[in-house]
Amino acid sequence: MSGTEWWRTAVVYQVYLRSFADGNGDGIGDIAGLRDRLPYLRDLGVDAIWINPWYRSPQADAGYDVADYREIEPAYGTLGEAEAMLSEAHAAGLRVLLDIVPNHTSSEHPWFRAALAGDEDARRRYVIRPGRGHHGEEPPNNWQSLFGGPAWTRMPSRPGAETTEWYLHLFAPEQPDLAWDDADVVADFEDVLAFWFDRGVDGFRIDVAHGLAKHPDLPDGGDFPPGDYRHPAWDQEAVHPIYRGWRAVADRYPDRVFVAEAWVADNERLARYLRPDELHTAFQFDFLHAPFRADVLRPTIESALSAAAAVGAPSTWVLSNHDVVRHVTRFARHQPDHAVASTWEQERWLAEAADLEVGTRRARAAALVTLGLPGTAYLYQGEELGLPEVEDIPDADRRDPIWSQSGGTRPGRDGCRIPLPWSGVTPPYGFSPPGTTDRTWLPMPKDWDALTVEAQQGEPDSMLELHRRAIALRRHRLTGSASFAWLPAPEGVLAFARGPVQVWLNTSADPVDLPAGAEEMLRSSGTAGRLGPDEAVWLRPGSDGES
Repeated sequence: MSGTEWWRTAVVYQVYLRSFADGNGDGIGDIAGLRDRLPYLRDLGVDAIWINPWYRSPQADAGYDVADYREIEPAYGTLGEAEAMLSEAHAAGLRVLLDIVPNHTSSEHPWFRAALAGDEDARRRYVIRPGRGHHGEEPPNNWQSLFGGPAWTRMPSRPGAETTEWYLHLFAPEQPDLAWDDADVVADFEDVLAFWFDRGVDGFRIDVAHGLAKHPDLPDGGDFPPGDYRHPAWDQEAVHPIYRGWRAVADRYPDRVFVAEAWVADNERLARYLRPDELHTAFQFDFLHAPFRADVLRPTIESALSAAAAVGAPSTWVLSNHDVVRHVTRFARHQPDHAVASTWEQERWLAEAADLEVGTRRARAAALVTLGLPGTAYLYQGEELGLPEVEDIPDADRRDPIWSQSGGTRPGRDGCRIPLPWSGVTPPYGFSPPGTTDRTWLPMPKDWDALTVEAQQGEPDSMLELHRRAIALRRHRLTGSASFAWLPAPEGVLAFARGPVQVWLNTSADPVDLPAGAEEMLRSSGTAGRLGPDEAVWLRPGSDGES
């Protein structure tokens, strides 16, 4: 477990704990289940895992409403189990990143409960403002929640005094936003980082990293929708001193890393978070919006590599995560000639059937491109199994607050959070221990028997074995070379060289010839010799194919 700046070439596996593996039989993933499955992650070949929030929480937003940052959610286990898992992961050669949620707390956090009770110190830790109108009956501004509805909720009145004040929540009402101009907030979060670093945690993914500092005047948001980077809630200059303080904490520990979830205007803005005294890495989210088209993917890659290199940071690639439609399904419909938003993708559900055979073939090819690029690669759990989005969850079983706050008009993110299938031919596919329960916290499809780990293990053409081979080849053939160069390629084809390896992707409708004399190291699908539509290959060029 040694090595400076290990994250620059790492493959990191995202563990959505609630849906990874259930160890105690209640249908909810937990730390016990994760500990049991650490050998699977070791054998997959990843370098690290990132665990979505495991802190004590009322679970209004699947743990992103934190009531205590230093305690484990009882449904997941105990602090002792968490510490044991950290030790076991390190023994298996896996580093561990946690999710930190600094934009907001749970409304059940002791600070917010004290604020509701009138404690002035606690009130200063949240964004609380007087309402507009004669009696404060209107919110302080017109900001809307990303989950739907107003971003303000009126503070409850105390006996003898009707309140005119409102608190800000850019997400659910159960997630009041913190005021990061308050010294107590700054100091406490720096202490939380040290608390987990002292227990061996190797880093943090920072939730809503671009949102901590709001425009000091809290002006109306104009015509910008809630998630628009131009909105005064996002990407304010005052966020950067916060991360300089965090970097100073991390620098007290060897080989610790931050990765930012920062949705900003462009890669140049993103690079500001990656200056040498701020954060180490930030997700490059453009792949989440890019269609399966070479003419869109190439400028996406160029922009990301250039901006990260300008500040000496690695690019950080991601094809799916717990907030977006899984890319097997994104690629299973027609691919437009422009970047798209996940909400636009979901709106197509009712209008366009998904061809999952095509989506899976494209997902296999996209995996080879992502793992072939320089920098850090993140895999979302189930990506290595080829899981599609589950689009037909019964309304009564949906859990995402986006569904409820939008009045059932937006399906939310439950479809990418279905528990993992491990074995067997019927739900819960080994997710829970045998004989405990057949009901998981989100329902599992009845046709996933061919997608289980057990069904794919050892099958050379399976998605799982493709990922294992690609990760192993990446480690042995690519991580020693930081070089990157584009290669001449036909229209609709993407080709680049990484040291001794070439990566080719065909997004056109026609097969193309590969360089003469090249040795095929790994192919996403198809047969040797030519590269068919929706296929990718890693090559070792021969004497006739040197670039």
